[in-house]
Amino acid sequence: MAGESLSETSPLLEHALVYQRFSRRMKWVIVALVAWCGLMPLFVAGAFMPSIPQIAEDLDTTGSIVSLAVSVHIFSTSIGALSGAAYSTFYGRRIVYLVMLPLFCIGSFGVARSASVPELLTWRFVQAFGTSPGLSLGAGVIGDIFQLEERGTAMGVFFSASLLGPALAPPVGGFFTQYSTWRVLQLVLGITGCGIFALISMFFPETSHPGSRGIDKIPDGQSKIVFVNPMRPIALFRSPNLFLVSLSGFLVLLTDYILLVPLAYTIGARYHITSTAIIGACFLPSGLGNMIGAPLAGRLSDRVVVAWRARRGGKWYPEDRLRAAIYGALIFIPLSMLGFGLLIEYVPGMFGLILTLVCLFVHGVGIDIALSPSAAYTVDVMHSRSAEAMAAMMGLRALMLSVCVSGVLPAIETFGVLSTNSAAALMSWVACLILWLMIQFGTELRAWVDVGYSTAENN
Repeated sequence: MAGESLSETSPLLEHALVYQRFSRRMKWVIVALVAWCGLMPLFVAGAFMPSIPQIAEDLDTTGSIVSLAVSVHIFSTSIGALSGAAYSTFYGRRIVYLVMLPLFCIGSFGVARSASVPELLTWRFVQAFGTSPGLSLGAGVIGDIFQLEERGTAMGVFFSASLLGPALAPPVGGFFTQYSTWRVLQLVLGITGCGIFALISMFFPETSHPGSRGIDKIPDGQSKIVFVNPMRPIALFRSPNLFLVSLSGFLVLLTDYILLVPLAYTIGARYHITSTAIIGACFLPSGLGNMIGAPLAGRLSDRVVVAWRARRGGKWYPEDRLRAAIYGALIFIPLSMLGFGLLIEYVPGMFGLILTLVCLFVHGVGIDIALSPSAAYTVDVMHSRSAEAMAAMMGLRALMLSVCVSGVLPAIETFGVLSTNSAAALMSWVACLILWLMIQFGTELRAWVDVGYSTAENN
């Protein structure tokens, strides 16, 4: 009996030891490095937005045409994230960072030299492709080194640090646009990418669990060079759970783009702000809300998991983590969207401007309360393929966003800010309904198609 007990518990002990490969200090060094890489795609996207009017003038085109670069960036991010995640599962996390970061540097230098819209779009694609694995790969790394009960907090810290990008990018982009040029900003981004590449090459270890990579399973003597289908993660959408959490995240994230992409044409036009530096600073409350919301949501989701696991007599029900996301989609996001639209429509002057900035902050908090637990849930249920699952989720969101974002400015121009924001609030409530359905019927949905879900024992 004692031998049987030992044989039953030894796999659990062996699995627990996997998370003790790195000291606590080293784990947070790793989080800092991957958060820096996770910051880059969001910073690159955010720094571009205040520059749109100047780029349009410089390239002799319109803001609507230049905003296509936002869609191209999102589309490239989705393709790159899928490719990076698929290869990271086979070859490991480290090599993907070392391949992708040089592409980001080359793309940034190319954007800086663009003399036409086609050139701009081409180099934005390369630039975005190089930064694309930052969030999905970072989430996978956190799944590699943190246990289930710690993962939400670590994910929240990761997203909080990554979301310095949206907080800092617009003011920085606006400053460069106002006092230098958008081209100098792109050169600085390329140089920064070279610095990140150096740090990753010197200090970032391989975090994949020993023996879990595809390359580890190739017998000696066989070629280690293997083509990995970059679209492989998309097959995970046979799972209703992963598809629905991605759809919910898309609807939530679309409200963010509806609020931020046209900011120069909403706050700027309504309150007569012409300085790109000041327009850039108006993005800051949203980014600060992201920074506060992410760790708050991560810690809250961990507590929800622990509390509900205790209520269920020790049984782990993955969808319990999504309970922490409900409030963001139900209250924070839709009310801030409606408030922003009403203020732009009816409240002039400094008082109106201050209140719209408050709405941006509340919306930023709500976005991360909705998205951070969803990201941790994805890593929970697909732990062995966490980077692929995150990339598939982010890729689907990005593909849909790349289509929808190009219509944001035309919608504002055609229907007005209040009507467009009201539609966005409705999207958030639909996202909330999807999360509620997943919480209620998670077991039945997972039983529909098994794509290799994790269990409490291997998580």
